[in-house]
Amino acid sequence: MVSFDPNRPDFTPYGFSCVRWTPSPMKRPDHHDEIEVNVLTEGWVTYLLGGKKVRIEGGQMGVFWAAIPHQILGFSPGINYFVATIPFAWFLQCQLPDAFVQRLLRGEVVCQKLGANRIRHDQELFAQWEEDLAEPGDEVSRVVMLEMEARLRRMISTLPVARENSRARRSRPAGLHGSALSKVEQMACLIARRYTEQLTAAEIGREMGLHPNYAMGLFKKAFGTTLIEYLTHHRVSHAQRLLATTDEKIVDVAFGSGFNSISRFNEAFRRSCGCTPRAYRLQHAAKP
Repeated sequence: MVSFDPNRPDFTPYGFSCVRWTPSPMKRPDHHDEIEVNVLTEGWVTYLLGGKKVRIEGGQMGVFWAAIPHQILGFSPGINYFVATIPFAWFLQCQLPDAFVQRLLRGEVVCQKLGANRIRHDQELFAQWEEDLAEPGDEVSRVVMLEMEARLRRMISTLPVARENSRARRSRPAGLHGSALSKVEQMACLIARRYTEQLTAAEIGREMGLHPNYAMGLFKKAFGTTLIEYLTHHRVSHAQRLLATTDEKIVDVAFGSGFNSISRFNEAFRRSCGCTPRAYRLQHAAKP
């Protein structure tokens, strides 16, 4: 069994993994540049993900992008469950439906309700991945990655997003490959690490060795959202977490989240959350 190590360095990757996880209260959020998959056969676990409380129940599979700060708030006694992590670059190479990817990038936990047969099959499947990845070779890792992709596609086929985007998938462009994909992944990783700084599109372009307009075009093509919108989303999510879990002054929350003015913060927060930061704080409390 594996538990969260509070001393692990921030943004350290778990890598391509599958383990049985024993939850514990987390005194600080974790974030790492991987897609995380949780499968619960019983009980429940509550996360704070980017300032929003999300509960995954027994009999569900939940998927989220772990680069967004997440923290376990509560869980049922004695629970353990499978946790798989997929490096973000590998996940992008799967070219899963755009709408599904965008939901994860917006900070959602996408859940699938599992029937009894599916639970039994997933227990066997994840246990096999755990065994395979304990001492993986290149070929074993490739096989497990293909199986994980297939499992995600099976999940997606049960979601409304699959029906809404069936036509879009048929007409979808070839997408990004090779160095372009690497640059996009690096941009997303850079934003996830440094969104609280005064990052701009020009600076991100310089870091990548790209013209800002070209960098923004690559990002838009891959994620369906602009680089600035994505950066702002990370900042708002960070502010939501601070508002829900601390007593910091709102002006300190704004600047601590990467905004350079309180008016810009209020505007972005209202547009994203539909309320003021003060109202959000009153409505939310970090309870399981």
